[in-house]
Amino acid sequence: MCAEEPPGAAALAPLLLAAAAAALLGLCWAGAPKRPVLAGGPRLVAFLRRRCPALRAPFRPTAWCPEGRLQTVLRALLQSCPAVRYRSESLRTPDGGQLVLDWADGSALPAACPTVLLLPGLAGSSQASYVLHMVRGATRAGYRAVVLNNRGCRGEELLTPRTFCASNTEDLETAIAHIRGRYPHAPLLAAGVSLGGMQLLNYLARRGRAAGLVAAMAASPCWDPLETTASLEQPLNALLFNRRLAASLCQLIRRHRAAIGDKVDVEHILQARTIREFDERYTAPAFGYSSCSEYYQAASPARQLHRVRVPLLCLNASDDPFSPLHAIPVEAAWRLPHVALLVTAHGGHIGFLEGLFPRHSTYMDRVFTQFITAVFEHGEELQQLEGDGDGAAEQDGA
Repeated sequence: MCAEEPPGAAALAPLLLAAAAAALLGLCWAGAPKRPVLAGGPRLVAFLRRRCPALRAPFRPTAWCPEGRLQTVLRALLQSCPAVRYRSESLRTPDGGQLVLDWADGSALPAACPTVLLLPGLAGSSQASYVLHMVRGATRAGYRAVVLNNRGCRGEELLTPRTFCASNTEDLETAIAHIRGRYPHAPLLAAGVSLGGMQLLNYLARRGRAAGLVAAMAASPCWDPLETTASLEQPLNALLFNRRLAASLCQLIRRHRAAIGDKVDVEHILQARTIREFDERYTAPAFGYSSCSEYYQAASPARQLHRVRVPLLCLNASDDPFSPLHAIPVEAAWRLPHVALLVTAHGGHIGFLEGLFPRHSTYMDRVFTQFITAVFEHGEELQQLEGDGDGAAEQDGA
């Protein structure tokens, strides 16, 4: 388990492993694996099915942990952390803050080598196991990889009273401008996971054709924060995820008390026991929102998806405890030429474990690597998306 994973996760192992036997019986009862739903513009869907083999076959989750919560927690417990050598670069932001970009070792790559920008999840960094696997997948495919760490999450000093949130894309804009300035002839693709996926989706919607990216991918994004918090406040989800994530966010505030304390009531924030309480007490006011509800509306990618003008692949699981199926905008994707939604029956939140011993790469990693390779090697096939009419959906059922 990597250092970033939710605190106390190891203590849940006996409970989860005991539940795995029952889950295995449930999987056997459920029948054969189903091919994921793939909804989107016809040309983009055709491109993905032609160039990404993983999208043409059923996703078979690990037999002894098919259920979404098990997938979510066991990925954090079991997934290996590949050795990745980074070169860190600090950037100053227009508001006086600082960002840390971690460049995977690629000194021998030509300046025009395609580049992948990775955005971690909530309180995430380049050291998260899922990020390390994505970096390794990109570099093994021959591409340059760089990770944008959330403010204050890479061990650096926080210089501003605000950290990060799903609706604010200023740090992402700064990072993309910097990367494009350094490698002006290198195609740039961005991939975000969970919160990073939400930030990326909101950025794409706001920038349209001026996003500066050849394509993008969002893995396990939360489409509607109101639905996400409601799901996470259900009793079992609260025990497994909500309280632990809120505790990790409070720890971030505690660590950066010196930079934050003059603007907010730190002690009040540290009493938050849920993500909603944390957002009410810190995130919303720190980013200028009058209420948590206003922030959640502004942060909802589903509201702005129709504005995306860059080829985009989104991966979600139907049993993601962070993003309920009814909140995933599958119906909208059918009518959007630049958008494709891939929805699996199982996989949880950043889980997608497969194989009998799911220690290493996941279905998400396979989809990611095949997608970036398809875009960089066959990107000319995506030039005519604008002319698409109504979208298409292909499924055997999720």
